[in-house]
Amino acid sequence: MPAADLDLKPLSARSVVLSLVLGAHPEPLSAGGLIRAGEHFGIAPTATRVALTRAVASGELHRRESDYALGRQLVERQRRQEEAVEDAETAWQGDWELAIVVVLGRPAAERAALRDLLTAHRLAELREGVWTRPANLRRDPAYAADPAVQAGRCTFASAPEELARSLWDLGEWSSRGRRVLSALEKTREPARRLAAAAQVVRHLATDPLLPAALLPAAWPGPDLRHAYAEYQRELRNLALI
Repeated sequence: MPAADLDLKPLSARSVVLSLVLGAHPEPLSAGGLIRAGEHFGIAPTATRVALTRAVASGELHRRESDYALGRQLVERQRRQEEAVEDAETAWQGDWELAIVVVLGRPAAERAALRDLLTAHRLAELREGVWTRPANLRRDPAYAADPAVQAGRCTFASAPEELARSLWDLGEWSSRGRRVLSALEKTREPARRLAAAAQVVRHLATDPLLPAALLPAAWPGPDLRHAYAEYQRELRNLALI
């Protein structure tokens, strides 16, 4: 799928407001700055005000006098976004994380929640109940302490490159990454450019964050992270003017 075929439909007023506040975190943004920035993306002031009111009511944003900051439910999303955009790696010694999850007897909703948790932490399922990845990421102590996950470490003596290729479709991730990067670089119309940036951050959220030794040549991850960081600065400056 070429870059032109990516879905660059302009975002809703709510998504624009949340993108702006997420991009500026931890700095709060004023209502006036958000309204001016919304107009840049074709959002009418009235629509921005309504979006802000609803975001506060839903707990997505927190209002501090005339400023707006992330609500509790979006702080974790921001943490994961920053993990995808910033360097989350540590030196890799060849070890792999291993998470063993007992799936028998668990209700479907609980199993789905566990899958979401492990996927969010960039593990891949080797077989049912067994999840793994290279042990090259800094880990939040709360993750290791989660009673739902029994985490250990092991070293695979067999070729780890082959294991990585069997767990993640690195070619497809790389190919789509180059497409979304091209869309962000080439799109100049503000609303569609914001939509392209949203595609970048969604794609980065699925980056397996593997050690360089396990990645194919010309891996676009660093370029995507750099491009999105630059776009975040662009958004922050736009809302703070």
